[in-house]
Amino acid sequence: MEVTEFGKIKRKQPKHRAEVSMQTGFPSPATHYLERTIDLSEVLVKNTEATFYVRIAGSAWEHLGVYKNDVLVIDRSMEFVRGKIALVIKDGAFEVMKFPTEEERKNMGEDFFELWGVVTYAIHAL
Repeated sequence: MEVTEFGKIKRKQPKHRAEVSMQTGFPSPATHYLERTIDLSEVLVKNTEATFYVRIAGSAWEHLGVYKNDVLVIDRSMEFVRGKIALVIKDGAFEVMKFPTEEERKNMGEDFFELWGVVTYAIHAL
């Protein structure tokens, strides 16, 4: 594979800005086209360089509110707060789990896992 360009991904510049119409007379029905569209990456992502998307294949995590075909937004740079949902590496495989409190972790015994990232959003169809 040949790499022709590398570096940071550049955000697209907004095409439209919301503006007040300067016309006189009857307002145009197309005035709402002046507004910008919603960019979900701007809304859901705080740190673009440390954010990843994962699609869930199974239904093992429904008790956490994560369903089959959901897309998880995972931020690896966030400070972790106990009791939140996280993506961890356990026995060499990725797993979604509610990160245990210190008390719960003592009761787990030898179940070792590595925190990979914090789940900030779960996107699923209704």
